[in-house]
Amino acid sequence: MPGSRAGTRSEAEEHLVRGYGGRLLLLVSLGWLTIQGGRLVLSPLLPSIIDDLSITPFRAGLALSILWGIYALGQFPSGRLSDRLSRKTLLVVGLTLATAGFTVLVAAISYPLFLVGAAVVGVGAGLYPTAARALISDHFEAKRGGAFGLHTASGDLGGGAAAGLAVATLAVAAWRAAFLPVVAILAVVAAVLHWTSRESYRIAAVDLDVRGTGARLFATSRTRRLIVAYCLFAFAWQGTAGFLPTLLQLDKGFSPEFASAGFAGLFVVGALVKPTAGRLADRVRRAPVAAGALGLGAVALGGVLVAETALAVGVATVVYAVGLMAFPPVMQSYLMDIFPTDSMGADLGLARTTYIGFGALGPSFIGLVAGRADYVTAFGALVAALVVAATIVAVESR
Repeated sequence: MPGSRAGTRSEAEEHLVRGYGGRLLLLVSLGWLTIQGGRLVLSPLLPSIIDDLSITPFRAGLALSILWGIYALGQFPSGRLSDRLSRKTLLVVGLTLATAGFTVLVAAISYPLFLVGAAVVGVGAGLYPTAARALISDHFEAKRGGAFGLHTASGDLGGGAAAGLAVATLAVAAWRAAFLPVVAILAVVAAVLHWTSRESYRIAAVDLDVRGTGARLFATSRTRRLIVAYCLFAFAWQGTAGFLPTLLQLDKGFSPEFASAGFAGLFVVGALVKPTAGRLADRVRRAPVAAGALGLGAVALGGVLVAETALAVGVATVVYAVGLMAFPPVMQSYLMDIFPTDSMGADLGLARTTYIGFGALGPSFIGLVAGRADYVTAFGALVAALVVAATIVAVESR
């Protein structure tokens, strides 16, 4: 079996930032920060990309959906392969492919090449996070919620950095230059992980057993309900991540700088909220916390849509970030508690393929509705998705 799964460990034996497990947690989190930053920098760059490549909002949303869709498809094989081969194998391969995809985006002077780069990034990114989360679960039990909170917060730091990177890049260069530091950092993380991890590389034919994993994953009504709720959350999240800056600029009339700041605020707040939510999930029942987070997010997003002033939009965006970003570490810890240890990678992978795959429809949906109506109307559907998801989890919490 991959990793170094031990028996039940106490909190005193687990260190989030020290020791071998802590070093791996920080390293894979840096990789996730960079992958997320590279993907999410596309959102504040989107108006410039649309103009430079002469494409419609729908075609821009389609490119994001391709990236997220391929990313989603990679979750299950990543988890299954990391269970049967090694976490290290999947993580290093994922980092290498993501590096290659971002390199293509640096050279993307046409829409077809832009699609190719997005697709390759989706493959590399798809292989990475499930194996990373399984690796973290290998090394953390008593502090699993805290470890997931730190790891998922790293992705939000990447999102916050993406907004600043977009503003800085557009001030001095074309949008393609934003991916150059992403390529450099991912290459370094891959090399350091290669030398740090004690696991060996394993290459072998593996039966993915999609049917067996699916039968196990969807065997209970509780798991089915939770995954439906996560699908609706992912739909809202990916729609937001793809078009929030565009909403703030084109429909709300704010400057590109304000739109980028609002986008960055999502992730800065998320980086603060997720570790706290993860630690809370280690101490109380997870389902009520997750339901409350979704409900808060729905109310706040509605506030963003109806607000008129910069102050009101800013406050609503911060509250939206609190609700939206508190959900993943709580729910992922909950799911990992449910999944059997010897198949947690595959189970989490198929769950992620399901909800991220559904969520990948979000950017295309927003682009389509915005093209026919406006962005406020499109985002109204995301409010409805969060309300339904909150209701499902609230029922589960009873």
